[in-house]
Order: sequence, then structure tokens, then C-alpha cells
Amino acid sequence: MSELADYYRERAQEYDAVYDKPERQEDLARLRALLPPLVAGRSVLEVAAGTGYWTTALATTARSVVATDLNDETLAVARTRSYGPAEVRFETADAYDLGAVEGRFDAVFAGFFWSHVPRADVRRWVRGLLDRVEPGGVVILADNRYVEGSNYPITRTTAGGDTYQTRQLSDGRTFEVLKNFPTREELATEVAPAEAEWTELTYFWLATVC
Repeated sequence: MSELADYYRERAQEYDAVYDKPERQEDLARLRALLPPLVAGRSVLEVAAGTGYWTTALATTARSVVATDLNDETLAVARTRSYGPAEVRFETADAYDLGAVEGRFDAVFAGFFWSHVPRADVRRWVRGLLDRVEPGGVVILADNRYVEGSNYPITRTTAGGDTYQTRQLSDGRTFEVLKNFPTREELATEVAPAEAEWTELTYFWLATVC
């Protein structure tokens, strides 16, 4: 996981380039429209917020957002964006240690991080999300579907089923990055007995867990 953190730290200034892919624009617009109603009036804990791309959508209807990330470098970019009308606060935090984040939350949003969680750690990580939600709250998950030609190809698969991609930054440096592609069936298995709703798009999926 240290190489994953290094990759996103070094990628901070070019982080948002992935959102420029032409074929994904319709799906991105759909996700940005689906998220605000789910967090309307809620206090949101955002996990792995990165540069704040999704924070801008959450903040349009949420009461408040605490946007967390492991890397100060990506949060520095996030702080340059405009948000509102929600109160937005940024905090450096480990996605595996959310108990350290102060506050009470009736919504947790983890966008595009499950895919970076080793399969052996998924249940522990999901439990950490559920533990931070107040009764009656919701956990919202979004992530990639694998679409050949749009995603980086899988370059390695471990005996435990974890898949990796080789990614290159604009300066030519390469990193091996853990990138799994969770399915609806895995969601039902890993979050049971919680109830989940699943929305599947071409390039992404969105799930809500109550």
C-alpha cells in the first residue's frame, strides 16, 4: 500500500486528468447528479477525497463535509476549489483508521477507494465505514467497472485474486498500483447483512448501504 500512497502523492498535480476521458463524460455527469440527493442535509465523512472532485458534488446539498485523505499533497489541491453551500473541512486521515476523525456522521462517502483495498482487508475496511455512520445513516460507495480500452490493462494478478496495473505519470515514472474491480456480488457478500442498492453505469457503479 505504500507504493499506492506514493503514486497518488506524486500524481496530485495531474490527478484530475482521469476525469477528462471523453467516453466517461456521460457517466460522470450521471454520478454527479445521483450523489447530491443521497447526502442532502446530512453530515458527510468523505474517505479518500483526493483533490476534492467529488467533494464539490457532495457540498451542493450536504449540511457539512469532512473530506479526508492520506496525502497532504492531494488535499492541498482540494483546498483550492470552491465549495458550497455546505461547510467543508479537510483532514489528513487513514482510510483504515476512520475512528481518529472527530465528528458524528449520518453519511459516509468512499469514492473509488474500495478498488485499492486488498481483498483480504475488504471486510475490515467496510466495517470501519459502517462503524462511523449514525443510526439511520447511509454509506455510499462508488468505483470503476473494468472496460477494456478505457481502463489501464491488468498487468498482474496475485494468488489471492488482487489485480494490479502499471501506471505512468507525465514525467515517465511508473508505479504498480493495486486496482481491483468490485462487483455487485462482492458488495452483497462483504456488507451483509446490511441492505444495499446498486446502480450500474457503463464505466462506474454506485451503491448505497443502509
